[in-house]
Amino acid sequence: MHDMGQFRKVFSSPALVEAGAQDRHGDYLRGLGERVRDWRARRGMTRKILSRDCGVSERYLAQLEAGQGNISIALLRQIAAAMDVPLHELVRDGAERPVELQLLEHRLARMSPDEQATAYRLISGSQPAARERQGRIALVGLRGAGKTTLGRALAAKLDVAFIRLDEEVEREAGMDLGEIFSLSGQAGYRRFERQALERIVRDHGRAVIETGGSLVSEPGTYGLLLETCLTVWITATPEDHMTRVIAQGDHRPIAGSREAMDDLKRILAGRETLYRKADLIIDTSGRKVNESLDDLMARLARLRASA
Repeated sequence: MHDMGQFRKVFSSPALVEAGAQDRHGDYLRGLGERVRDWRARRGMTRKILSRDCGVSERYLAQLEAGQGNISIALLRQIAAAMDVPLHELVRDGAERPVELQLLEHRLARMSPDEQATAYRLISGSQPAARERQGRIALVGLRGAGKTTLGRALAAKLDVAFIRLDEEVEREAGMDLGEIFSLSGQAGYRRFERQALERIVRDHGRAVIETGGSLVSEPGTYGLLLETCLTVWITATPEDHMTRVIAQGDHRPIAGSREAMDDLKRILAGRETLYRKADLIIDTSGRKVNESLDDLMARLARLRASA
């Protein structure tokens, strides 16, 4: 443990972190320059024409295409608009996406929400009550909704393992959540979260899984959850969320409670459409644990009967 601590201390030193960041920054700028050059070529535009249309000097465009630019998002928007290219095509990371994927994305963008939902089910090949998902029950929702309490009770009732995904993320990373965010940031946490979920799905045919409140914001991981687990949105009123979080010993919401409540409501509103992708919704507000558990068991039974 001491050696591991020394390892982390050495390789997380400011100088090394800064050097690594500069390398990634350079790689990203080189990739960005290549994409600008490629899109300009596809559009049949000389650098002179692009300079004229976007209002950015030819000299600066040459630096940008050579990977030596440090462009502001405002200027990049002008360049993208001049080439009639979506801004995200320039700023994305990674290799060029297949043409079929780009065409599919444009086609989906023209569909209504209901048509998009139908297309997703066809592509994923999953049904809302697919029998192979029945053994794994995943609980989604914000902290304070009652996922842990209800999840433990449900697992005991079904005689299956109760798995907290955050604990599995820590096991996957070999460090606690604080260290993960400190050393790897949000991207690192999301990577470990996906790996942990893949391992759980592989190793557990039957289990109750408590997920973190923000998992639904990561499309790839949430898609895997929906495809492999029967999902239940555990929800409550904002007031109940706040009261329960404080009761758990987290008193941060007390400071500026009005602002904290407004933030909580915005988060709930922003994620509601994602949470509603779950197979079932259980509202725990004003209910005892056994009442919510009985409701959930009854609805699971009906869902399984219809599968």
